[in-house]
Amino acid sequence: MDLSLSQKQALVPTGCLRAALNHGNFVLVSRNEQHQPMGISVDLARAFAKAAGLDLDFVEYDRAADVSASADRGEWDICFLAVDPKRAETLDFTQPYIRIDGRYLAGPHCDLADAGALVAAGAKVGSVEGSAYTLTLARQEGAEHLVLFPTLAESLAALDAGKVAAIAGIGEAMAHEAAKRPGSRVLSPPFMEIRQAMAMPQGRPEAARILKDWLAGAARSGLTGDILERHGVARSCALLPD
Repeated sequence: MDLSLSQKQALVPTGCLRAALNHGNFVLVSRNEQHQPMGISVDLARAFAKAAGLDLDFVEYDRAADVSASADRGEWDICFLAVDPKRAETLDFTQPYIRIDGRYLAGPHCDLADAGALVAAGAKVGSVEGSAYTLTLARQEGAEHLVLFPTLAESLAALDAGKVAAIAGIGEAMAHEAAKRPGSRVLSPPFMEIRQAMAMPQGRPEAARILKDWLAGAARSGLTGDILERHGVARSCALLPD
């Protein structure tokens, strides 16, 4: 990109690109042995900063809800979140660049056959408050049986204690947790397709246009697919712009 000074100022009012990271989704963000952030979101932020000729700094949060709740506080310039109508009230989203399944992890004490049976039975399902899958499930049948927890660790603890029949989460994360819990299993079919995008706070139309155009080009060029593969996510999960 060949950006003018005014365009760079629109993107980075503080002089440095501040990228919010959500550590609640380890598919997209994790930490290396030096406790530095790494992952798909990190690589996308670095690629965008390099293309725009901007310095980069990371602003780290434990949960997606913490990122979206801070949208009007001027703490960051870009973020990486699942698209949701409620979040779009304060965030200007790009088109999604990756799709991830939302699935239920059933505990060993739950003998229900699939996701449909879980909902039909009115079983208690744990979910992390403010997450994309919680926002979606709250609009679906069975919402009254959701039990919300501040963190994934707390929802897993409730599952292990038999306080909920299952928990909701990102498919790959649920499979990872199932492997550590004999008798537990990930239920089919997925209850949603989570579409992850980049975003920035509402009210910055010029900056939002630059971000949207760059990400669309990154998708078409294969850059996003390359980044996904680098972090063990199938290239087929990458989404091309309409």
